[in-house]
Amino acid sequence: MKRYVVGGAVRDALLGLPVADRDWVVIGATPQEMTDAGFRPVGKDFPVFLHPETHEEHALARTERKSGRGYKGFTVYASPEVTLEEDLRRRDLTINAMAQDEAGRLIDPFGGERDLRAGVLRHVSEAFAEDPLRVLRVARFSARFGFRIADETLALMRRLVHQGEMQALVAERVWQELARGLAEPQPERMFDALVVCGAQHQILPELDRVFADAATRAALNRALRQAAGAGASLAERFALLAHVLGARCETEISALCARLRIPNEVEDLSIAVCRCGAGLRSADSDSPAALLGTLRCVDAFRRPERLAALLRTLAYVEPGEASAHAARRLTGAFDAARSVDAGAIAAASPPTEIAARIDAARERAIAAANP
Repeated sequence: MKRYVVGGAVRDALLGLPVADRDWVVIGATPQEMTDAGFRPVGKDFPVFLHPETHEEHALARTERKSGRGYKGFTVYASPEVTLEEDLRRRDLTINAMAQDEAGRLIDPFGGERDLRAGVLRHVSEAFAEDPLRVLRVARFSARFGFRIADETLALMRRLVHQGEMQALVAERVWQELARGLAEPQPERMFDALVVCGAQHQILPELDRVFADAATRAALNRALRQAAGAGASLAERFALLAHVLGARCETEISALCARLRIPNEVEDLSIAVCRCGAGLRSADSDSPAALLGTLRCVDAFRRPERLAALLRTLAYVEPGEASAHAARRLTGAFDAARSVDAGAIAAASPPTEIAARIDAARERAIAAANP
């Protein structure tokens, strides 16, 4: 029995990045030998075990054979006869197909270290085309490292798209990859990769207007770079898609969120951007009534954190004094309106007039704070 560190831990160590988790592949062992050695089985689709002390994952060396459509359409074969190179050959990219033995010696049968130095994302073998999820993974790695995609790998990605394999992906896996790509240091490169291989129409058809117009795409890329540089949250980065779509984007964003089962907190901010974006962009010249309308649109009195997130989203798209001034004006309007004692007004008003009287009092407070 021999074991090797594989995949991302080897790659990140060569890049000088911190390694949080290590995955191991075990050569020459059976499941019974692993359990006899104290490893705890956890794998459902293939034999994976946890080390009894470190709790790091150890997978038995395996090969895969395509047996159906989609990323689950594989028959897995794990055996003591499977070699390390055979196990590495089934992986997606050369930079993820390296291993280190327990003495630290690098095993690199497919040139991963070379591609790492050159900044290239290159598939290991033709088996890449058997898993459509790898199209999204390549796009995500482009967003993480800023590497270019090798021409031959891009050709395979386009073939997968042309064959309709992307349609076999389940919504949860698509969103998982998109969310991870949005959180990377260069999220705009993920969308660029999806566009260049043609996957954007199958993965994100609701955003066709964004990707079809060069100026809109450029605006999105600039905003994503600003957001990534500022350490923006996932919800704020996703909301930028709504922002660049414009004032009539709610239908597209709602459809996209429903189809990909996007979490509510991400969807809610994007819908608020759709509904209130125009008011946010022109808030520096709005009347007290319009400022209050924007605050109510954002649901700021119940969700003040959402107002802050929207103002940050505006700043990513339009950095500078104009958005800073709009943020100050809206924040001031919010503070002024929130100082109104809505409970006292409600207690002294007929039920049919409560809402109107509270709004009138808040408008007066905003006008006094923003003469």
